[in-house]
Amino acid sequence: MKNTNSKALKDEELVRLSLENSDNFLHLMQRYETRLLAYIHRLINAPTEDAEDILQEVFIKTYENLNDFDTSLRFSSWIYRITHNHTISFYRKFKNQPSTLSTGESQTFFENLRDDTDIPNQINQKLNSKKIATLLQKLDKKYHTVLILRYLEGKDYSEISDILKKPMGTVATLLNRAKSHFKKILITNGHDG
Repeated sequence: MKNTNSKALKDEELVRLSLENSDNFLHLMQRYETRLLAYIHRLINAPTEDAEDILQEVFIKTYENLNDFDTSLRFSSWIYRITHNHTISFYRKFKNQPSTLSTGESQTFFENLRDDTDIPNQINQKLNSKKIATLLQKLDKKYHTVLILRYLEGKDYSEISDILKKPMGTVATLLNRAKSHFKKILITNGHDG
């Protein structure tokens, strides 16, 4: 990239520059590598090597389809959708179990979920991290995924809609149902605040 600070450029500008010179795609990879690797780990319980392989395949697929990027969408939503679809395909192929959350992630998850619900006293902040992960695994995969995107990845309804290719009304419904199911799981497992 000619004397241009890639950090100052928007994703869409980097996409345009990557189409002109493939060397510029490295800047997009560096921008998303850590976030996407964490997202893959959150979705499935894959060994680090497998998660890194998935990520490399995602970057290859993203680059190969860069001409098809719809500029009316956010690049971040587009690459997350590719990552999501590729990770779920891997999951189905190898039948891995959903991942567990690290201690820090579980606390963040609960704080974000609690702040977004009308039931702040329903969630005990001192739940053991492993217990939190176990409870999340009891959720249907579609609820597990939407909670991860909203409360761990920090995606808004529009981005989740783009990533999952579902209307925003459906995303809202999924989130409400996911929170409701999670609340029931908490109560059923003796964590009723």
